[in-house]
Amino acid sequence: MIVTAVVLFGSFASLLVLSAPIGIALILASLLALVVAGNMPFEFAIQSFITAIDSFPIMAVPFFILAGELMAKGGLSRRLFVLAKTLVGNFTGGFAMAAVITCLFFSAISGSGPATVAAVGGIMIPAMIEMGYDRRFATALIAAAGALGVILPPSIPLIVYGVTSGVSVGDLFIAAVIPGLIVTISLVIYSFLYAKVKGHKGSKEGFSMKEVGRAFWDAKWALLVPFIILGGIYSGFFTPTEAAAVAVVYGLLAGFFLYKELKWHQLFAILRNSALTTATILFIIAAATVFGRVMTIEQMPGQIASSILSISDNQLIIILLITAMLLVVGTVMDTTAAIIIFTPLLVPVGMELGYDPIHFAMLVVLNLAIGFITPPIGVNLFVASSLSNLSIVTVSKAALPFVCILIFNLLLVIFIPQLSLFLLDR
Repeated sequence: MIVTAVVLFGSFASLLVLSAPIGIALILASLLALVVAGNMPFEFAIQSFITAIDSFPIMAVPFFILAGELMAKGGLSRRLFVLAKTLVGNFTGGFAMAAVITCLFFSAISGSGPATVAAVGGIMIPAMIEMGYDRRFATALIAAAGALGVILPPSIPLIVYGVTSGVSVGDLFIAAVIPGLIVTISLVIYSFLYAKVKGHKGSKEGFSMKEVGRAFWDAKWALLVPFIILGGIYSGFFTPTEAAAVAVVYGLLAGFFLYKELKWHQLFAILRNSALTTATILFIIAAATVFGRVMTIEQMPGQIASSILSISDNQLIIILLITAMLLVVGTVMDTTAAIIIFTPLLVPVGMELGYDPIHFAMLVVLNLAIGFITPPIGVNLFVASSLSNLSIVTVSKAALPFVCILIFNLLLVIFIPQLSLFLLDR
């Protein structure tokens, strides 16, 4: 078992150092471990690869990705921004706060961090720069607020976690609401303080209930999406996967017939982009599943869990060690792969420590969400930097305050379980 573990993790780490794509690194490391172990045929890897994505809950992933693309191109994100601007635009730092709130709205539609950054950043980064905000701050703020896309429902990482751990996806969605709102409030407060120091005033038009009402009415079809998706799931009317399919249909109807901003000639590009993103994510899910099953057969999860628990009898020390490990993992590994690999390893540890499975899920997902704004794999940083024409290094430095904010929010969630469990009445 020890030799197989060394080969599995050693080859995986080596391939990552050589800049191999995460999915390729996972599958090659798994195959090499199978050769060394000698007790499993290659057919096992093929079957695991295929069955990993032959899953009804996993079908929600491509549907939510497509729904996010449709809604971004169909005018929903722009209307959400106008609404956010009328609500807070007159305050000090109003444009920055509007950017965060727009990310909050769009995250409740897309389920994806990079999609949120792309949809909102394309509008907000140029607008903030025009209002006099520093380009680095504007870019880093959107990258950080985009992390809400993987925290708030319908978060794709939460779906993957639910499938991997057997925890109800609907319960995970409910549990994520308060942590997501706390992250939003923290980013809004920081935006206000930053603007106060830098002297960024609100819009000159001032607050107008008439304008707010008009913006609400114009954005009504966009605002309905979270209520339809989450309301349908929580009421038991449809499953998360069926909700994702409903979101696609709604995105088509809103784009083509309600807002009439989506054009038929755009449909091919939307489908192509969604297919490429879906293929990447599903390949990683399949490869990570093979990697995880090799570990399971070699009884690595139990051994690793026992090793972690043997470090200390202090629950606080162990959970902080897990947190530190996941923060490091999030910087070098795709979130989907990390969830599939580490969930079987860490859930038994969490259960042994007395953590509620839902609470522990929030701990894992929030940890890995921070990886979206930390180099070298921080996907949100890459998307945001491409929108502002800044280097990754520059955006990474500007994102450091936001990393600290998210870590502070993570610690709140760790030490106050009711932030995750209150809405579930557990």
